[in-house]
Amino acid sequence: MSVTTPPRARTVVPPPTTTTVTVAAVEDHPVVVLGLQQMLGDAPGLRMLGGFPTVEALLAAPERADVVLLDLMLADRSAPAENVSRLRAAGARVVAYTAGESRYLLRLAAEAGVHGVVLKSAGRDVLLDAVAAAARGDVVVAPPRRRTGPSGEYVAILSRRERETLALYASGEKSETVAERLGISQETVNDYVGRIRAKYRRAGRAADTKIDLYKRAVEDGILPAPGFDAG
Repeated sequence: MSVTTPPRARTVVPPPTTTTVTVAAVEDHPVVVLGLQQMLGDAPGLRMLGGFPTVEALLAAPERADVVLLDLMLADRSAPAENVSRLRAAGARVVAYTAGESRYLLRLAAEAGVHGVVLKSAGRDVLLDAVAAAARGDVVVAPPRRRTGPSGEYVAILSRRERETLALYASGEKSETVAERLGISQETVNDYVGRIRAKYRRAGRAADTKIDLYKRAVEDGILPAPGFDAG
């Protein structure tokens, strides 16, 4: 009589996985990039691709980043929400890396889908934890909340053209000069300024004078704060 023995269970070997996370910084201050390279350069499981002054420059690079540390106040005055959306569309997870000077920008970045916020004053361990969490798809830190205005809002959502108009007008240019530089009529400039004032008014943030508009533009990262070199 023959005895049939059951087949031996086959050992399943899982396919190898890549554990190295590539990190890039969109940051236009070389000193900050150098600091990031020093903090992340020798971290196990991470590889720093370097710093890029704009999102455009990073997306043009030959290698893709898994996690991007994004400065919210870039010298090209690009909108943080748009930058976050473009990076996410390219497959990257985004961590806002900021000095925290504008809660408005933090809120817009959060609404666009950042995986977290890390202050530039944070230590190496905090930054490493944030990058690791973002690489896993976890949310790192919720941005700070701020009270709303009388309308239930705080943020005045401005279009790109309105931001461009505000940047020139609030920096001291006359409406006719703004019109000339933007290639639009002076009447259109005045219309934009009226819309901008109305949006800030609805948000509970005074913008009745040109000084008020300058303050709002600085708060929202549209103009650099005094002493901040946007170039």
